This record gives sequence, structure tokens and C-alpha cells, in this order.
Amino acid sequence: MTGRAAAPAMPQPDAQAPGISLRGEVWRHLRRNRLAVAGLVVLVVLFVVALLGKLLTEYWVVFDPSIVRLPDKLMPPLSLPTAAIPAAELPPLGTYLLGTDELGRDIFARMLQGSFVSLSIGFVAVGISVSIGILLGGLAGYYGERRLAFVSIDTLVMRFTDVMLCFPTFFLILTVVALLPASIFNIMVVIGATSWMGTARFVRAEFLSLRSQDFVLAAQALGIPDRRVIFRHMIPNAVAPVLVSATIGVAGAILTESALSFLGFGVQPPDATWGNILADGRSLIFDAPWLFVIPGAAILIVVLAFNLVGEGLREALNPRLRREP
Repeated sequence: MTGRAAAPAMPQPDAQAPGISLRGEVWRHLRRNRLAVAGLVVLVVLFVVALLGKLLTEYWVVFDPSIVRLPDKLMPPLSLPTAAIPAAELPPLGTYLLGTDELGRDIFARMLQGSFVSLSIGFVAVGISVSIGILLGGLAGYYGERRLAFVSIDTLVMRFTDVMLCFPTFFLILTVVALLPASIFNIMVVIGATSWMGTARFVRAEFLSLRSQDFVLAAQALGIPDRRVIFRHMIPNAVAPVLVSATIGVAGAILTESALSFLGFGVQPPDATWGNILADGRSLIFDAPWLFVIPGAAILIVVLAFNLVGEGLREALNPRLRREP
């Protein structure tokens, strides 16, 4: 009995296997970076603490960071109240968890309030800088050599960026803040308006490479308006370096705000930030070391966490830098 041998069955692709999205791919590589994951955990804890601190310091008088208890000034951490004070003014948890300052104000309550203020300034300032950077960088990268009067848009934007980079950023911020009324809003705007240059350069470089891609040329050939091409097709494909820059920029904004508050040009009392808590303790380094150790450690840990997450995102979003197992 003769016959042809049956051809071996070809393996069929698994129709049930879901494709891996870009977000899933980035997360898969990010979670392999232990330092980035550790930084992410620290930031999640910080966000929870900041939100709780906002609620507690606003709506519960026990956590009021402005309550002055002069008999209990310069109490070390984990100290119990020594004076008879009203029940409504007892320290949080019945003890001075992180000690008190020279006015008897509870450092734990002030650190809670400062965490929300510092994060708010960091994120709002970075939001302003990223918005300006995407707008100017997108214009320079998309329109390229289109002329505006006697100069091209790209040249005009990039020379303005170079001029801004020539100024020492911190001293420029310090000068503007000194001329304006001291307020949280002014600090956010000034930091954001003076730190967009790196984002603009990143976006311009991405737009220069994207505008010759087929999907952009096809959209232009179909007569789609430039605004829609930029916001619908190009910006979503150019956000990877912007995301990394923004993550690290939050850490820079928190450091800048802390430095301004330390010098007395930032958020003014009675509002508490980590910078002015640190400033209050500079004259008491040997008498009350917790006044500068606690806020200094908080600034160090938070800035380090943001930088670790930013570095992890940079590796996860760039295939050439990914750490393969």
C-alpha cells in the first residue's frame, strides 16, 4: 500500500495570545530595575502622605502646624508634652513624633504640610515648563525653515532658547521672586517659566525626525490641518523623552523651591515647606539637630526617588538602553 506521507502540520499562531502594548512593554522593563521600583514605591508613599497631610492639617486642629506651644519648644523627637495645654492643642498622636522647633510648633505636622506644598510646586512648575517647551519645540521642529519676517521660526525659537540658557537659572529665579510678592503661585510660575529650555530642545529634535515619517506625510497629503497633525499624530510620538525630562524636572523644582525657602524668598510663614523648616534649624544645628536632619533627609530621599524613576523610565523607553535578562 503506497501513498504520499502526510505533510507535517504547520504550527498555528496562538490567536488567544494578546499583544503587548507599549505601556506594558515599558512597565515590564521598568519593574526589572530594582532602583527604579524602589524610587516608585517611595513616591507612592509620598503622594499618600502628602494627601493625608493636606486633609489632616486643613480639617483637624490637632495637626495644625501653626500652633505655638512655647513651654514645649525644642523638644526632641518622641517627647511627651510637658505643659498643661488644652486638649484641642495636643500634639498629633499625643507625642511630638519628630520634635518641636523654637516656637514649640510640631515638626511632624509641619512636615506633613510641607510635603503637599513641595509636591504641588514641583508638579505645577513642571507642568508649566513642559507646556511651554512642547509649544516652542513643536513650532521649531514642525515648521522648520518657514520664515517669519527676516528669520525662520526654527532660528527664532532656538536663539531665544539659547539666550535663556545663558542666564544662571537659579539667580534669575531669585531675582524675579525678589521683585514679586511672595506667594506659592508666583514661585510655581517663575520656576516653570525659567526651566522649559531642555524640553523645547527634546521636542524639537523629535519633531525633526518625525516630520519625514510616512504617517505624517500621509496626514499632510490628506489636507489635515497642521494643528491636528501636531497634537494628534506628532506629540503622542514625541512624549517619551519629555516624560523622562519631566520626572527629573519635578526633583529639580522641589530643590529650587527648598533653596528659595531656605534663603527666605520662597513660601512665607506660617505656611510650612521643607525649605523653611530647614532654614529655621540652621542656627540650632548643635542644640536641635533634628530641625535640619529631618527636612534635609526628606528632600534627599524624594529628589533621589524622582531621579531613580526618571533614569528607569529613560532606560525602559529607549530600546538601546534596556537591561535584558
